[in-house]
Amino acid sequence: MADDLDDLLDEVERKFCKNVLLTSPCDRKDDANNLAKVKETKRERGKETSRVTQENDYGDIDDFIEEIFADCDEVQISKVKTTSSSNSKVPCPAVGRKCSPVFLGGSAMPCGIATSISQRSCNRLRCTACDFRVTLFDDFEWHPSCDSLFFRNNMPDPNKLKAKLMKKRGARAYSCQCSWRTIVNMTDLRTEQELRWVCGKHET
Repeated sequence: MADDLDDLLDEVERKFCKNVLLTSPCDRKDDANNLAKVKETKRERGKETSRVTQENDYGDIDDFIEEIFADCDEVQISKVKTTSSSNSKVPCPAVGRKCSPVFLGGSAMPCGIATSISQRSCNRLRCTACDFRVTLFDDFEWHPSCDSLFFRNNMPDPNKLKAKLMKKRGARAYSCQCSWRTIVNMTDLRTEQELRWVCGKHET
């Protein structure tokens, strides 16, 4: 009798429970836990994907805003430079020519810019040793008693310098704080090795 009942149950199981997976309660519990873990993992991945996408979107927006501000700054700087350039005055080049060569001469020799063709006495001399401009007096010569102390104490006051000047027609007296000369005839400055005088440029 028991055998017949078992056979019947087996037959029913084969016919009606063919596709049903028979598992123990522990197995079903493990399956439920695994399914919950899978769902949780999917949710976490979905959140992470959403967060990354949102950050990327915000990052793109931030980059776009920074580019706009950078463009605005460049435009503003360009306007400032343009305005400054338009308002600033372009400096004019220094006007002036130097004698070449440099000549010294008596009072009969005209003063001005000297060239190899047009020989004139330079009246823009400057001393590179004492950095004084050379003073000249037409129709005068220096007294033989002149010394460097006299010129050091009295240059460039012409009233004090006249104390050592003597009248001499056709002569020209030159002096700086450290050197002095009386010239009558045209003289090339290159022949006066002791003088440290140069042309300080003539205005044209």
